[in-house]
Amino acid sequence: MTSEKAVTRLQHLVAQVVAGSEEVERKAHTHQGPTNPGMPLDLEWVRRANVNLPALIRRAETHTKRRSVKKNFQAAWMLRAAQCIDLTTLAGDDTEVNVNRLCAKARNPIRKDLLKAMGVAPTMTTGAVCVYPNLVPFAVKALKGTDINIASVATGFPAGLTPLPQRLEEIKQAIKWGATEIDIVIPRWTVLQGEWGALYDEVKACKEACGDVHMKTILAIGECGTMTNVYKASLVSMMAGSDFIKTSTGKEGVNATFEVALVMTRAIRDYFDKTGWYVGFKPAGGVKSAKDVISWLALMKEELGDEWTQPELFRIGASSLLIDIERQIFHHVHGYYAATHDMPLS
Repeated sequence: MTSEKAVTRLQHLVAQVVAGSEEVERKAHTHQGPTNPGMPLDLEWVRRANVNLPALIRRAETHTKRRSVKKNFQAAWMLRAAQCIDLTTLAGDDTEVNVNRLCAKARNPIRKDLLKAMGVAPTMTTGAVCVYPNLVPFAVKALKGTDINIASVATGFPAGLTPLPQRLEEIKQAIKWGATEIDIVIPRWTVLQGEWGALYDEVKACKEACGDVHMKTILAIGECGTMTNVYKASLVSMMAGSDFIKTSTGKEGVNATFEVALVMTRAIRDYFDKTGWYVGFKPAGGVKSAKDVISWLALMKEELGDEWTQPELFRIGASSLLIDIERQIFHHVHGYYAATHDMPLS
């Protein structure tokens, strides 16, 4: 068990890292308002973009080799990471039971006895739950009385190849059923063929269908061809009004990597420098360990700043990650690891 002095120190760190400072929250909303309004398509900016692949790979390799945060700092960062998770189930055999279990975990992501031992109020939740549109009503029922967001994939997830009218109707139906966030997928052919005007028009149409509901745009980076294409797709999606850009559906052969994250976060930074508007980032697919998620948070802090370590601007699409975070928190409190079956299922 941690000493009284260590607990006091951890409480201070958690107050800084988990709750976040009022200044960070104020900065995250001063320029932005409720959503990113987008901008006219700037094809000159898009066409002159180019990614230096060898430099990108070197930068990603140096990031993964850096010393991670330790002890109390690590525990505090893991609690922050839990707040940024979009707890996700997107399987073909999903049922109301799966969704209810997921929502119960979203309400209580870390065991209350562990939070109490660390001096943390037992009120933290995950950033959202993410389900298919037809399961949104079950999530609404299970999360009644909470502020937890309900994200729904839409627009022909995961391929995005259904006709545009059907994709727009799917967005509207998910919102009608109670979704508070929409995760759309882009038509990859627009990226592979360099049809940036078509991509802009389709993402903009999706944003209009979302209305006031925040929209995350999934680039499916494993199917975009090149890193330069990933950068260009990021820019065009933000110009069209995306509130978040997201790496993957989780169904591609390549999902969230640090190379991709660097490209997308640089695009976010460039867009912010040009427009003053904040856009969030969401890695999804392959983020499974607490050790990995610390590196993801460090990357966000280094590339974009403290604002992007908050759930308002950073989410992680995951299902199994939370159990490893909880096991690491258990080890921090008790000095040994719990068996996986001692952790409530997510």
